Amino acid sequence: MQEIRVYDTTELYGEKGRFRVMEFNNQAIQGALDLNRPKRVVFEYPRAIIHLMEYNNSFFADVFAIGHGIGTIPGYFAEKRFKVAEINAEVVELSRRSFGYTLDNVEIGDGRQILEHEPANRYDYIILDAFTAKGTPQHLTSDGFFRMTRSKLHPQGSIIMNLMGKGGHDPLIGAIHTTLSGEYAYIKTFALRSGGAAGMLNILMMGSSRPIRYQARYLAGFTEIHPAPGYVIGDTCE
Repeated sequence: MQEIRVYDTTELYGEKGRFRVMEFNNQAIQGALDLNRPKRVVFEYPRAIIHLMEYNNSFFADVFAIGHGIGTIPGYFAEKRFKVAEINAEVVELSRRSFGYTLDNVEIGDGRQILEHEPANRYDYIILDAFTAKGTPQHLTSDGFFRMTRSKLHPQGSIIMNLMGKGGHDPLIGAIHTTLSGEYAYIKTFALRSGGAAGMLNILMMGSSRPIRYQARYLAGFTEIHPAPGYVIGDTCE
């Protein structure tokens, strides 16, 4: 299990203020709260995901999320029906105690296993925002997983993934894109052009059975990229 730290700081990525941060392994920040403006969505990737959700289906109601962090997106859409899968109970406890998460919608366990037991055609969106020290778990990017997600979505539903990679020429990002395209007719991929450690970029990937729309000015700095074709990720890939 990963080490989790919660701390307050007066500077976050060059911005001055009062912030409370949840961090894994002393380097991977999972969420941040602006203590001066608690309702503010601090990071770019949840702001971009929120735009994609609202712009592609303004009347959505049911969402399944894998990965909780501090609960930024479920908290933002508190009036919607979210079910959140989080493998680490300590993350959920800290989100309640230190970040003010109050919703009773989190189930502890592996997200894929929990989603497998959900009814077919139930969800408008599936959100994947799960990381280990090695990145997104492989069993959450495989052809079997994507096939299962499509069965749990409404016919017009979509999956949105928060990933890390080196852009359009990253072999793993290309593989995820190629694997996703085996199940979803339309895919859009976006990268935040501010490289982190070792040139890693924050990448969002969305799959849907219908064309995906967005307005660039509301994507919080993310721009569309076109990953190179890659291999198909199977459930037995190492």
